[in-house]
Amino acid sequence: MYTQKSFVLKPADADKKWYLVDATDKVVGRLATEIADILRGKNNPKYTPHTDSGDFVVVVNADKVRFTGRKLDQKKYYKHSGYVGGLKETTARELLAKKPEQVVMNAVKGMLPKNSLGRQQLKKLKVFAGNEHAHEAQKPEVYNF
Repeated sequence: MYTQKSFVLKPADADKKWYLVDATDKVVGRLATEIADILRGKNNPKYTPHTDSGDFVVVVNADKVRFTGRKLDQKKYYKHSGYVGGLKETTARELLAKKPEQVVMNAVKGMLPKNSLGRQQLKKLKVFAGNEHAHEAQKPEVYNF
């Protein structure tokens, strides 16, 4: 009797690629969805939801991303020190001026699973504010979308 079996990719069998994404004039949310799909491995036909089968992503020019509408002044990022009254808020414009890498990281982090697998996949994201990056040795392919 023939029974169908689902394909399950083992993490050791996943061949990881490196992709280079230029964030110049890209909208933050649309950029983050593409990056999250690559990190999770959804662009790969061997995608398995419960394994880390995604690829590495290097993002350059994170300081040149853009927001639509009035989000640059209205969107707020929050962090808490853990003490009473320790809530700090920052607008997108301020965060983009101080730490542009953090804007892209926060957007992608929100689109990954909220568990240990998501944290593991986020480690494969490397974000740089300028045009230079430290991963030339990995020979990343340019990813266009």
